[in-house]
Amino acid sequence: MKTNSRNSKKHLKEIDRIEKQDLIILDDFGLQSLENHKRQDFMEIIEDRHRKRSTIIISQLPVASWHEIIAEQTIVEMVHYSLRIDLLGESSRRKKSESTAVV
Repeated sequence: MKTNSRNSKKHLKEIDRIEKQDLIILDDFGLQSLENHKRQDFMEIIEDRHRKRSTIIISQLPVASWHEIIAEQTIVEMVHYSLRIDLLGESSRRKKSESTAVV
């Protein structure tokens, strides 16, 4: 009988370790949609940390688009209790690549 790796002791221990970190930073969030098992892991971590520990999520996508990536309504409540910083203007990466372009 094959063991489900999501329910293995190693997997559960890793989820628990992540949940207990004082700060986690998720960079480039939303570049890909989350598969069901990844979405479940993500939501478990975020829900357990919610209002207890710090989580920084960095994304180029507007928060309104996160529902499509996560496909979970619980995120709506969490966003209301968060500090949100929307950066406006042109990407500094784009400016840097333009200044180093060979003419």
